[in-house]
Order: sequence, then C-alpha cells, then structure tokens
Amino acid sequence: MVEAAASKGQIHNHNEQPRREKLIIDTDPGVDDSVAIMMAFQSQAVQVLGLSTIFGNCTTELATRNALILCEKAGHPEIPVAEGSREPLKGGKPHVADYVHGSDGLGNIQLPDPTVKKVEQSADEFLVDKVSQFPGEVSILALGPLTNIALAIKRDPLFVKNLKRIVVLGGAFFAAGNATPSAEANIHNDPEAADIVFTCGADVYVVGLNITMKVIFTDEDLLALRNSKGKHAQFLCDVCQFYLDWHIKSYGVPVVFLHDPVSFAALVHPELFTFRKGVVRVETTQGICRGHTSMDMGLKKWHSENPWTGHTPISVALSVDVPKVIEFVKEILTKQWKKITLIEQ
Repeated sequence: MVEAAASKGQIHNHNEQPRREKLIIDTDPGVDDSVAIMMAFQSQAVQVLGLSTIFGNCTTELATRNALILCEKAGHPEIPVAEGSREPLKGGKPHVADYVHGSDGLGNIQLPDPTVKKVEQSADEFLVDKVSQFPGEVSILALGPLTNIALAIKRDPLFVKNLKRIVVLGGAFFAAGNATPSAEANIHNDPEAADIVFTCGADVYVVGLNITMKVIFTDEDLLALRNSKGKHAQFLCDVCQFYLDWHIKSYGVPVVFLHDPVSFAALVHPELFTFRKGVVRVETTQGICRGHTSMDMGLKKWHSENPWTGHTPISVALSVDVPKVIEFVKEILTKQWKKITLIEQ
C-alpha cells in the first residue's frame, strides 16, 4: 500500500506559511546541488542552519569552496559551512564526477574564491551540535554520499533520536543506476555509510533515480530561466551549461535531470510524491552489485531471519507528480529574489 499520495490541489499558498523547518544541507556542490541550495535559500518553508560538505561531484575541498561561494551568492555569508570527510568510511580515494560537473564542480565558469571561511568544526561535529541544540526540530537534506551522517551517528548515540528526519537523494529503486548499472552514484561512493543511515532507525525518506530521472529541464526551459527575472537565474544557467553538454553527450538529448532540486521538492512538498515503507539494505561487498539498494516491500512473511529482519522501515519514493514539481522548481527559480532572514531573533 502507498503511504502518502500526491495531492491534486494547489501547492503554492503564500498566505498560510507554517513555521520554517530547520534544515542542514549535506552536499557536494555540484551543479544540481547548487540549484537546490539556491532554492532552499529562497524558500519560505525552511530555515537553513548550515551546510556540510562531502566528496562526490567534486572533492570535499572543492565542495567546501563551492558551498561558501553559494552562501555568498545567496546573500547569506553568515551561514556556517562545515567541511566533511575527504574519503569514504573504509578509506580510499573517492570517485569524483568532474566529467559531469566540471573540474571546479560548478561548470568551469571560473568563479573567484569566497571571502568567507569554513567553520572549525568537522561536518559530523557540526551535525551533532546543531541537532542536539534543537532536538526534534532539525531535518537534513542529504545530497551527496552519506559519510558525514554515518560519522555523526557513530559520534553521538542520541543523534538519531534528536533528528527530525533525513531526506536522502540516493539509490536506484526498480531502475538502472548511474554510477554502474546496479548502483546510484551517492550510494556507490560510500555503500557502508548508506547502509548505516538506512538502518539507523531515523525517519528517513529516500528519493532515487526512479524518481529524479523523470523530472527534467530542457534546453528551452534553461533559456526561459535565463531570460526570467530571477536574480540568480543567469548564474545558475551558466553553471548548468557544462552539465547540459554532458547530458547531450551521454543521453543524446538536450535535457538535464533535476536530481537535487527534486529531492528538495520532496522535503518541502512531500504531497507531490508517493512513498512506500520498507527496510532498505545496501550491498557493501566488492563485486558488480556494490552500492545496490534493495528494499523489502513487505510482500511476504519470511520464515527465517535475513539481513533485512529487525530493521526500521524507511520511506522510499515510488512516484512523483512531474508537472507540479517542475512548476515548483520554475516558480522558485524565476521569482524576484528576496532576502530572507535565516537567523531567528
């Protein structure tokens, strides 16, 4: 049975805004990360407490640089950026998708270095500190490999209990992967960390490639965005050009997949998605299926224990209202940019 159904009603109600949700974005920016981050800064639904960085689309060092740049671009240089792990839990050199996002992670548009600096805390220390400061109030939007969150779980036994929820971009449920035919990139980059997060007992929502590859911007959409009145629309289109060129070379069509913006949409508009509860495990052994996400959908009563037995089910996205998610992304990116006070007085 589907746990939550997509709404057919209006998704935009600016007159009745609930209290903004406290949010930390764990990220590897990254082109589509950058779009999602700028959306979050413009959203009335969330209060961004900080960004934590991780390898993936670029190295962790570059991810930190890019996160600081994005905070400045958004007019929020005061938002803390905490640098995360430079390697997966089991060590080794991480895979970096510079061929997708450019050697700088931001489409090779040659931006100057940020003027602000990262905080002294490591990402896992920062996550534990903020979640314990606001128990039950902080959500995490995880847009990269889950190493930092796994380290936070290991660091503090109360971290999971204090979390509100985690929304994860990751996995390839009932779909082909994009790192290998069996694995999605964020999970493939640190399968051990993903398995820890998916089985930690937190309220986890996962948005996989089966969802995000249905939601696209065409080259015409990007041109319309560039010509819009959105303050940072041209910047984001410049960042997206390298990403678009890679999609054309790889898939043969002039579109970009909105992986990270869709995941942000799932955070603030879950009614546009359907979710199914089930226990999810990640293949951590070396082999052709490393990083594969496997979900027990509860269709059978097992007569003996297996690796899924006894773990807390999480929510996996099974469908999405594509037109309304695209509408949401376009609206937030093209509207006049407003300076939103993120630090509550």
